[in-house]
Amino acid sequence: MKINEAAKLTGVTVRTLHYYDQIGLLRPETVTDTGYRLYGEKDLERLSQILFFRELDFTLAQIKDMLDSPSFDRKEALRAQHELLTKKKERLERLIDLTKRRMEGNAEMSFREFNKEEIERCKEKYAQEAEERWGGTQAYKESKKRTDSYGSAEWEELTQKGNSIMQAFADCRGLSPESGEVQELAARWQAYISSSYYDCTDEILEGLGLMYTSDERFRQNIDRFGEGTAELMSQGIACYVRNKKDRK
Repeated sequence: MKINEAAKLTGVTVRTLHYYDQIGLLRPETVTDTGYRLYGEKDLERLSQILFFRELDFTLAQIKDMLDSPSFDRKEALRAQHELLTKKKERLERLIDLTKRRMEGNAEMSFREFNKEEIERCKEKYAQEAEERWGGTQAYKESKKRTDSYGSAEWEELTQKGNSIMQAFADCRGLSPESGEVQELAARWQAYISSSYYDCTDEILEGLGLMYTSDERFRQNIDRFGEGTAELMSQGIACYVRNKKDRK
């Protein structure tokens, strides 16, 4: 669906969806040659998780890191979401019942139905669990520390830098992953992550390279620049790390 249709369906403004795309938090499944953003089912599912984590007061940078984490467990997230929504539903039912009693002439002054302590405890519990489960790595902490201070201008600059490197990988399709051009791009990618988010060691880079093809979300995102870009990027990174190990 088009961006205005996605905005109408979800209640998120078009401007917000543009911003989420700009910072890499929610990329549309397809961008047409004329520039139209088209959102698919997986995009809407990711958006629902973004909105849920926003309910728990996570920053956008934290949400991006958690959703992009290989260890992110969608079923576990949905379980906690169900628990929190159930608590909210129970509270609303108590308020509805209180309103009904008042309409029937019951003058009892009761305020316990307005109490949100149980919901807040649930939110706090899940927020802590989520950060421990998906945000406990040193890379996450370092990334959070850096990105918390980024404004829209910094995010736009980082996005443009990252996109330019991915586009360069796309332009190298057809070359060997061991070619000098691809190896130079792998080095640039590692430097880009290290300077922008966290210290991207060879071990972390190698894991990212594997994830770019094993995780369909990453493959689709990278292949926006051209089918086969994720595969070349993954293979190029693997060669780059292996060659560095061989030289040691």
